[in-house]
This record gives sequence, C-alpha cells and structure tokens, in this order.
Amino acid sequence: MSGSYEDSMNDVSSDSFWEIGNYKRTVKRVDDGNRLCNDLMNCLHERARIEKAYGQQLTEWGKRWRQLIEKGPQYGSLERAWSALCTEAEKVSELHMEVRAALMGEDYEKLKNWQRDSYHKQMIGGFKETKEAEDGFRKAQKPWAKKLKEMETMKKTYHAACKEEKLAASRETNSKLESNNNPEAQKKLQEKVEKCQQEVQKTKERYEKSLEELNKLNPQYIENMEQVFDQWQQFEDKRICFFKELLLEVKEHLDLSANHRFQTVYHTLEDTISATDAEEDLKWFRSSHGPGMPMNWPQFEDWSVDLNRTLSRREKKKPPEGVTLTGISQTGLDQPVQPAKTSSSVGSMEKTADWSDEDSSGNPFSTNGDGNPFEDEPTSLVISVPVKALYDYEGQEQDELSFKAGEEFTKIGEEDDQGWCKGRLKDGQTGLYPANYVEDIQ
Repeated sequence: MSGSYEDSMNDVSSDSFWEIGNYKRTVKRVDDGNRLCNDLMNCLHERARIEKAYGQQLTEWGKRWRQLIEKGPQYGSLERAWSALCTEAEKVSELHMEVRAALMGEDYEKLKNWQRDSYHKQMIGGFKETKEAEDGFRKAQKPWAKKLKEMETMKKTYHAACKEEKLAASRETNSKLESNNNPEAQKKLQEKVEKCQQEVQKTKERYEKSLEELNKLNPQYIENMEQVFDQWQQFEDKRICFFKELLLEVKEHLDLSANHRFQTVYHTLEDTISATDAEEDLKWFRSSHGPGMPMNWPQFEDWSVDLNRTLSRREKKKPPEGVTLTGISQTGLDQPVQPAKTSSSVGSMEKTADWSDEDSSGNPFSTNGDGNPFEDEPTSLVISVPVKALYDYEGQEQDELSFKAGEEFTKIGEEDDQGWCKGRLKDGQTGLYPANYVEDIQ
C-alpha cells in the first residue's frame, strides 16, 4: 500500500497545495528557516569584520597624522584644531570596535543559540522538525490519497471501456457497408458491441461510486491538512518575529547617531576648531620666532677658554653647504630636463621614515618654505609603487640608477623638492632617478 501511495505522490496534476505531495513546499520552509539563520549569522559576521577593519584604519590614520602634525610647521590653536581630527578618528574607532563587539558578542550569539534551540539535528541527517512536518502531512493526506488512487484506477478503467466500445461500434459499421459481408461475422461484431456497452456501463458506475466516496472524504482531508499547516505556520511565525526583534537590536548597535558619545565627539571637534584664534597664533609666532624674541645683542667680550670651546661647538653644528649636481643626457630630443640634485636629494637615500601606509600621499611637512629638510624628519616615505621608464637614463653619479625606456622597476621613495625619487631595479640595486623619466604602472 505504501508503494501505491508513493506513486500517487508523484502524480501531481496541478500546483495546488491540496494535490498529493505539494505540501513539500511547506516542509522545505523548515529547512529554509535554518539556512536563513546561517545566512544572517554570516551577514552579521561580515559586518563585524568591516567595523573592525574600519576602526583599525581610523586608528592608524589618526596616529600617523598626529605624528606628522606634531613634527610639522603648523603651530598654535590651529595645530590643536587639526590634531582634533586625529582625536575624532581615535574616538570613532573605539565606537566602531564596540559595534563590532556587540554584533558578535550579543546579536550573533543570540541568533546562534536560537537556531540551536529551534532546529534539532538527527543522527541520520536532517532536522527533527523537518521530519515532524513531513510525517504530519503524510498522515493527514494518506486516507484521501488512498481513495484518490482507487478513483484514478476506476477512471482509467472506464475510459478504456469507452475506447473499446467505440472501436467495436466502428468495426460493426464498416462490416455493414461491405458488399460481401458474412452474416455470422456480422452477428459476432454486434455481440461484441453489446458486450462493450455493458462493460462501459459497469465501469462507469464503479467510477462514479469511487468519486462519490472520495468527495465524502474531502472535508476531513481539508481539516487535517489545515491543522498540520497551521502548526508549521506558527513555527515560521516564531522565526519571523525573532528575526525582526534581532534586526531591531542590530539597528540599535549600528546607529551611532543615537549614541551620546558619538555626538559628544563631534561637539568637541567643533568646539576645538571654533577655538582657533589667528590673532593669538600670530602673536605667539611673533614672540617665539619673530621680532618679539629676546636677543643677546653682541657686546665686547674678552677671550677665554670657555668662549673658545663654545665657538668650536658652533662650528661643528654648522650644516654643510649644498652641492648642486646636474646630469645631462642626449639619448632623445623629447626627454625632459633632468632635475638638479642637491645634498637633500642625496640625503634621502640614507634617511627614511620608520612607518608606511598604502594610502599615504607623502609627508606634507618634509620641507620648510626654503626647501630645506627639517631636522630629524624623514625626507621620503617608504613606499612600493611599480613604475615604467619613459626614456633611457644613464646614471651620472654612483648613487643614481641607469635604465632603458620601457624598463619596469619599483619606486620606494616619494619625489623630493628637486624632482628626484628613490627606486629599486629588479636586480635589487637601489638609487636615485629623475621622477619625470618614469610613469606609474596602473
């Protein structure tokens, strides 16, 4: 009997829920609910990674620029206003790290625990809830499916009898039209027609009776199926309501605009920037670096041993005079003019910063207004950018690179004020080269 029931389940004549086997879409929704829990957990996990990465980037950005501002030429209240951007980044970074912690520590764990309590795995595979839904619908559908199978058999038998009766009648008619018809054969054909007509009537009665019995089962079938369906509607209702509640909590964690600490960050930033006082800054600069500075005006001094030592130390601290070197090449008429290389360019070969960042565009405070490097500051950033030579270049000094047009190598230092960059060839040789002789590889 189970075999015939399985066959009837595969014989679906329409897309209606009431057809045998079409309840499987409702059963599948149970498995879909578990999969949606996994999808939502993955969604929260990815967002948590984004929050963490953004927080880390803000922290690194703030730290790097705070160092640059402190070492740079900016001063006074405007320096504090600029530094306030770095403070904002650090505070917002903390908030995004807290968002990440809330997503993973609260929302993710809550969803994970709800899924574990709602969907119970079986030893043989699948979920207990899926099996319960399948069994409930099968049990509700089995009596009606059995009677439906009988009715379908009666219908096929009746239709076959009708087909046979029509064929017998056609043969009898054709026999009458023949001129040399045999009375005996004609009689047999007529008897065959009568027999088929009796069979049609008999199968029709059985078919009608079976259909009537099936229709009597319809109300009970509908009631049983709706009862099971409502049970799993309630199960899905719990999942939808839980997801809604969880997503509202996620929204609360993500919505920094409602966080008073977030608002405080920008109130503080606005107050710090608004406190910038150009008059006070200029007054400070005048007294610290301008005409307002105290001065030990020269006076006649007798020679002494201590004075001689002081002069000696001053001589040692005197910076060396820069030497201008120029390189001239005649490899092409369209080549750009090579930049002049001064002592600051040569110095950049030996002096690099102890930090790097893929998004940095260079140290804006690497030189002062006269083009001279600040004391104890890096003159070039440690970077790694692939470049391609536009022209041939033959190094004029030992610290310069030589290359051919089209050759590719790596730029490892930003262009200085004299137009020179530091690079590394594929063979590992490092040195200076004119920045306008190459282009970045996109």
